[in-house]
Amino acid sequence: MGFPDQVGVVHTMPCMESTIDLHINHSGAGPAVVYTHGWIDTSTAWDGVVAAMDDSATNTIWDLRGHGDSEIVPAGQYTRDHALADLARVVDEAGAPVVLAGHSLGGYLSLAYALLHPENVRGLVLVAAGPGFRKDEAREQWNDSVDISAEKFAVPEGSEVISKHTDSWVIDHLEDIKAPTLVIVGEHDKRFAASAAVFEKYLDVKASVVIPDAGHGVHKKHGTPVAAAIKDFLAGLGA
Repeated sequence: MGFPDQVGVVHTMPCMESTIDLHINHSGAGPAVVYTHGWIDTSTAWDGVVAAMDDSATNTIWDLRGHGDSEIVPAGQYTRDHALADLARVVDEAGAPVVLAGHSLGGYLSLAYALLHPENVRGLVLVAAGPGFRKDEAREQWNDSVDISAEKFAVPEGSEVISKHTDSWVIDHLEDIKAPTLVIVGEHDKRFAASAAVFEKYLDVKASVVIPDAGHGVHKKHGTPVAAAIKDFLAGLGA
């Protein structure tokens, strides 16, 4: 697994075969959709969406390491590389190519996976997600807010690193992602509405859906309209 840096040089990541205990659940029938939740959340956040999908897709939900029913690992094993190795395992189990649906951190990881393995990604569903930050100051502000939240929610030691940003790799290479994309954001989620505009500029966005009277957790409280948007997107892919 390798990734390009900001000047186009390809670095090789160390092999990080995922052997930890991951909670993965499959349901439904149809095209494969893998749902990745956000930080300090679990796969249950997708329950309303999955229930409303009916049999429109084979839905695969999973818990990030250190979250929900997945294994808590030692500090130092919560990097982006570790998370992407876990996602690769889930995609393999779901049966690539898949549509990657991700909320917040899950959307960022979906974008990163699409850069690394475009052949495995049939489409992207970005729910209240962002592509990271170009400026060091913005990354530092975000990372400081993650530390504050980690103390508030008493997360497993070191697991906050999974939500931190150390570079601008993803946002700098958005144009390299060719997968058709659906963007979903809540009406009141101003921070990630700005990200939606970035996606529309650089990605192959087929539709941008704003869910009325919804915030950052749009998929939790508005599962039916989110599922409806995903169904329409799948239909447009010929799924």
